Amino acid sequence: MGRPSIKNEDQYDALRDEGYSKEKAARIANTENSGKKGGQARSYEERTKQELYEQAKDIGIDGRSKMDKEELIKALRNH
Repeated sequence: MGRPSIKNEDQYDALRDEGYSKEKAARIANTENSGKKGGQARSYEERTKQELYEQAKDIGIDGRSKMDKEELIKALRNH
């Protein structure tokens, strides 16, 4: 049995080549706006420590409660 339908095959293949799991690559490639550039997100430096903490919490970065703003930025960039 083949893999489930992928909306953006090129993006899926590129994500797999970068080392993403099949599941994560499929989720990203099947988003409504897959392959489209997003809006202008604020840089991490422009965000508050609380905003960075919440983002770290959402993606499951361990040890975030003990991190300062610079450490949160580094952890988010390297996740």
